[in-house]
Amino acid sequence: MKANIPKGMGGGPNNMQAMIRQAQKMQDDMARVQQELEAREYVATAGGNAVSATVNGKHQLTALSIQPEVIEPDDAEMLADLVMAAVNEAQRKAAQDAEQSMGAVTGGMNMPGLF
Repeated sequence: MKANIPKGMGGGPNNMQAMIRQAQKMQDDMARVQQELEAREYVATAGGNAVSATVNGKHQLTALSIQPEVIEPDDAEMLADLVMAAVNEAQRKAAQDAEQSMGAVTGGMNMPGLF
């Protein structure tokens, strides 16, 4: 018994070539967006701008600024908390931007391990 597949459906050669072209375009777009993301910088502050952290699109800390008035020798724990808060927020911004940018390329498809 033969299956009757409507026109435009199925895996004919033209359809397969179109799918391959579409996949290649998506791959090229993803590579371009990844390069753009890696070149971006994300800045976050904590403690009313007392601590400022900058990360790049690779989530690497590239700059850290601490205002002298928050350097309290007796309260190093507070300074550490401010640094962690600023760094974590900058990394969260980078991750959110990557997710949104890649989502625009992939049409929202969930692609684990992509970025």
